[in-house]
Amino acid sequence: MPQLPDDLDAVAVRTWCSLALEALGRERAEIDAINVYPIADGDTGTNLYLTVESAAAAVEAVFAAHETGATAPATADAVRAMAHGALIGARGNSGTILAQLLRGMAGVLADGGDAAHLRRALTRAADAARRAVAHPVEGTVLTVAAAAAEAAEGAEGGESDLRTVVHAAYAGALAALAKTPEQLAVLGRAGVVDAGGRGLVAVLGALVETVTGQAPVRGPRTAHGKAPTPVDGGSVVGLPVGGTPVEGVPAGGFPAGGVPETGVPVGEGPLDCPEDGVAGPAFEVIYLLEAGDEQVARLRTRLDALGDSLVVVGGDGLWHVHVHVDDAGAAGEAGVEAGPPYPNRNTHFATESGHDLRVQAEPAQRAVVVVVPGDGLAGLCTEAGATTVIARPGEPPASGELVDAIRRAHAREVVLLPNDAALRHTAAAAAEQARTEGVRVALVPTRAAVQGIAALAVHEPDRGFDEDVVAMTAAAGATRYAELAVAERQSWTMAGICQAGDILGLIDGDVAVIGADVPATARTVLDRMLAAGGELVTLVLGEDVPDSLADALEEHVREGYLAVDTVVYRGGHQRAPLLIGVE
Repeated sequence: MPQLPDDLDAVAVRTWCSLALEALGRERAEIDAINVYPIADGDTGTNLYLTVESAAAAVEAVFAAHETGATAPATADAVRAMAHGALIGARGNSGTILAQLLRGMAGVLADGGDAAHLRRALTRAADAARRAVAHPVEGTVLTVAAAAAEAAEGAEGGESDLRTVVHAAYAGALAALAKTPEQLAVLGRAGVVDAGGRGLVAVLGALVETVTGQAPVRGPRTAHGKAPTPVDGGSVVGLPVGGTPVEGVPAGGFPAGGVPETGVPVGEGPLDCPEDGVAGPAFEVIYLLEAGDEQVARLRTRLDALGDSLVVVGGDGLWHVHVHVDDAGAAGEAGVEAGPPYPNRNTHFATESGHDLRVQAEPAQRAVVVVVPGDGLAGLCTEAGATTVIARPGEPPASGELVDAIRRAHAREVVLLPNDAALRHTAAAAAEQARTEGVRVALVPTRAAVQGIAALAVHEPDRGFDEDVVAMTAAAGATRYAELAVAERQSWTMAGICQAGDILGLIDGDVAVIGADVPATARTVLDRMLAAGGELVTLVLGEDVPDSLADALEEHVREGYLAVDTVVYRGGHQRAPLLIGVE
């Protein structure tokens, strides 16, 4: 079991970012579904995910710079990277506010990560976020942040340990979230809690898990007697089951008499409940800005007169500006006058499509975007007409890279093949972002490159989109997958104890075989997979694996299994020496 932190050091900050990203990935669709304020555009969960993804990537970059050294990064470096990453990657109204919350926390945690510093960090974060919003409204993420800070301050005396403080902050946020429909009429009419506040609760829940080692208990999500319904391809997006009870929160997960923990009519999609029936401004304008404090103060005044939902976060010469306006050009000009803005993104709420003034060729009807583990498979998939994203060892693609690939595909319809179970949330966020730009995206949940190859093999761009997606999903689902890996250390596995240097055979993601060499382990893996039947074996060789291994395995299949064909591909520089697929 990993050592639990006594304070929030750099490793704990890294863990927090990772767990927060995972939590928002799980809850993204449900948070999107309850997004009714300030604009019912159904993207709060996606925006929060993208914001935290940028923060986590910045922290990972700091750790990558220390890989050759013997020590971890300083805590100050990690928290500042987290804040900077969130600032430059902030999306939407709630993402921008979350970036300021993280920036406020970083300013205190850079000096220490014990309980006293965390209490002050939460207070400064809540105050900074409220100051960043031109016209703060109660019943929003600001209210939830303030309640978390207040609860942390009152946590059983001045010398409370870190675990007590994080539990108190989480409980305070959860209780405040349940009351948001009573404070903001649009939420009460829709029967939901605030989406941004729900996202902050997920982030604080990740902090509880970081410090205690267990996710906080969350009650079953039902709203007004409605049972959860499937979202995102047929599975109910769930909160962690089990974990540790949170002091101050009843077992049901919300205060007595309050709105159920999420208040979400899950699966019904974004709710259209504008305040008092009045439509808001037409455009969301977002840009980064290099400017001094005086220029930003004048910019706030000018933008406040142009629209609403104005949030300006940052400092030390770099700012992130978010505003809803009818005149996007005037908002952009105001930024130019204050300092050099970059990049400028204008989204029209009527279409949710980012404006791009470049003249482009007519888009294709359909394309496939596929993530591959090496340049060899990238060439193979490109020849088959797909747009590829290479996932290099230790460098999984971010959602922004997948969105860029969807844009490069330049098609009205896109089938996305992530080819990695760990990319499911990243791919889902990218698909949602692309949909806001007018692209019809279907995510086929492929878990391995060989499943992606099988799906691509049956792709027929001339048939109906839904029919094509069903066929590709069926082909991927009918393909069992395996890979060989080298054990880095002694460890317990499903197949027993392995030692450093052992060859591991993983079937469908679980260690099934422990061997001493690649050829023998590969044969054992193949025998286990083919024992259940199969018609086609796919072998993908790593860069340094000799052709003789493929020849030997092909002969093994030919001699032992009648009517089973074998195809061999070169994967190039990939993490695993051998990938195996059986259809």
